[in-house]
Amino acid sequence: MELTAMTVSQYLDVLASDAPAPGGGSASALCGAQGAGLVAMVAGLTVGRAKYADFEQDCRKAAEEAGRLQKELVASIDRDTEAFNRVSAAMKLPRETDEQKAARRDAIAEATLAATQVPFATMGLAAQALEVCRSIVGRSNPNAASDLGVAALNLLACVRGAWLNVLINLSGVRDENERERFRAEGERIESSAARLADEIYQSVKNSL
Repeated sequence: MELTAMTVSQYLDVLASDAPAPGGGSASALCGAQGAGLVAMVAGLTVGRAKYADFEQDCRKAAEEAGRLQKELVASIDRDTEAFNRVSAAMKLPRETDEQKAARRDAIAEATLAATQVPFATMGLAAQALEVCRSIVGRSNPNAASDLGVAALNLLACVRGAWLNVLINLSGVRDENERERFRAEGERIESSAARLADEIYQSVKNSL
């Protein structure tokens, strides 16, 4: 059963069980989906209201972008667990002969690369959602301002959680250039997201 097809209670029960997946990667993607969803909600609570006519264009664009990013982040919940399961399956391959050992090593390397790419992509999606969130801070329904602050916190948790999942897999990425690309770009995204989320949070907090 897909994680995203579960009820909230079912998902949380599986998350809290001794099953190795879902884990932090899927939980991070869920945080991101929640954050993007909150941005879409605030934009939706602004669009079409005469008193917020000056914010109409910005919020229409934000609602569309946040909705798109939320769908991608929801998909990442299952993608992350699927990637983990591929690594687990590769680890269980036979290794009695040299040929089997070589095939197993290749399968593990391929699966580990995918398990690195998925949370790395999740980081990027959440970072994009933070930009969308910032675009309507102070330019949306002020009655829902706190929700943008919560969105920023969820999105930062997503970025940082996904980054940890990238880091834990990096040693298994064979290509040194690819490994360094992940590290350099991931650090840049994480640092930028932290600054942006704090900016949003402080701005919202000061407006309340």
